[in-house]
Amino acid sequence: MSQPTARVAIVTGAARGIGAATAQRLAGDGFAVAVIDLKEDDARATVEAIEAAGGRALAVGADVGDADQVQAAVDRIAAELGPPVVLVNNAGVTRDNMLFKISDADWDVVMHVHLRGSFLMSRAAQKHMIDAKWGRIVNLSSTSALGNRGQANYATAKAGLQGFTKTLAIELGKFGVTANCIAPGFIATDMTKATAERIGEEWEPYVAKRAAAIPVARAGQPEDIAHTVSFFCSEGAGFVSGQVIYVAGGPKA
Repeated sequence: MSQPTARVAIVTGAARGIGAATAQRLAGDGFAVAVIDLKEDDARATVEAIEAAGGRALAVGADVGDADQVQAAVDRIAAELGPPVVLVNNAGVTRDNMLFKISDADWDVVMHVHLRGSFLMSRAAQKHMIDAKWGRIVNLSSTSALGNRGQANYATAKAGLQGFTKTLAIELGKFGVTANCIAPGFIATDMTKATAERIGEEWEPYVAKRAAAIPVARAGQPEDIAHTVSFFCSEGAGFVSGQVIYVAGGPKA
């Protein structure tokens, strides 16, 4: 795809980890990519990596849970890159704790980013997809959606994204827009490293312990998720919609 006619993709939470790997993969697939993170400066490294590889990208700062910021971000992307027809809702936070220790604020911020953020981004972007009669929405869930000790807030949000995805698939399918969901298992990222620190475990032994319980006998990498996003966003995946795929190295969380 040449740059003037490249389809435009948005990846949220793309400053690092799964989001950064996904943004770079989609750029390699020929998309112009809007890299959204809470602070625009944090998104620049991903943009620079894309541009160094010959791609086209734009760093955008926005709180995905703020309706005005989301609309302004999508409007800017449409003006500077072109109308977005791919949206990857990857932005996420954790505030892990046992139920009786979760504060109102820790519950609300997880819902704000994961659920409200995905809703607002999808609502703002879908108009451009409908106008183009082609679109792809990919939401990032988690194996934690099946339940995980100390993650009542996170598990609830990630399970909610699966229902959100299936509803989008039903509503938007007639416009040529698919919606799918990826539920990663253990992926080696800054977020999982923070989890190890929170529970007082050293990183390398923690990764080795987690990998030992995974049938493919290794930890997942951000690129594993990016590859699956690439498939869902491809032309050939147009008959795949409303699906949740667990990318976890095996059949169990």
